[in-house]
Amino acid sequence: MDLQLTGKSALVTGATAGIGLEIARTLAAEGARVIITGRDGAKLDAAVAVIKTTGKSDVSGLLADAASAEGAAIIAKAAPSVDILVNNLGIYESKAFGDITDADWSHLFDVNVMSGVRLSRTYLPGMLERNWGRIIFISSESGLAIPQDMIHYATTKTAQLSISRGLAQLTRGSNVTVNSVLPGPTRSEGIEAFLRSQASDPSAPIKQIEAEFFATARAASILQRMVDAEEVANLVAYLASPRSSATNGAALRAEGGLVNTIA
Repeated sequence: MDLQLTGKSALVTGATAGIGLEIARTLAAEGARVIITGRDGAKLDAAVAVIKTTGKSDVSGLLADAASAEGAAIIAKAAPSVDILVNNLGIYESKAFGDITDADWSHLFDVNVMSGVRLSRTYLPGMLERNWGRIIFISSESGLAIPQDMIHYATTKTAQLSISRGLAQLTRGSNVTVNSVLPGPTRSEGIEAFLRSQASDPSAPIKQIEAEFFATARAASILQRMVDAEEVANLVAYLASPRSSATNGAALRAEGGLVNTIA
């Protein structure tokens, strides 16, 4: 299926690794002109090189911290207009509620929530004026199924759902859409360390640790396995395309390529 993305411009934040990198690679492969952001110049250059292996050379990296107001201003100046905004930047950690400091809460909100707020505020008016655009928040299933050891992270992901839904209501009657994608646990950089931190035996083989994680911490999972970043990227590419014109204000759960509308 042609997703009709040729010539569209896309900005993907936090795209030097993991889900963000795969989203950027997939959009580029579909013909979009892609800009990715990152804070580490070497990683940014490496990610651009990976995306160019798709055969699409119209990709660029922008060295900026999307989690700060200063970084958002740099991004807005370098790319004053985009057709597609993917608010992917995000961090997570496992921490007992009593140990989560005010600084921890503020840091996660700056990275996971305010990065998307600032950039959406920058780009939504232009999308509405041109009567076409896509804003996509990469949230998490944790925004609905709250892990007891990641309450601060889960709260930021719930906040993304509220923001996304609210922005969608501002697009009423237009060809602009705003949606959220809620991946389950996804294979990405650092996930093995996270799984081992949750395991009863951190030294066990990773396959055993993964099975234990889904049997205990994610017993409600249908797949009972990690989601691949490519599976999430395929859903995001569809939402970014003109073909998704009737999908707006939705929160879509991405679990191994299966999608459930939950809001």
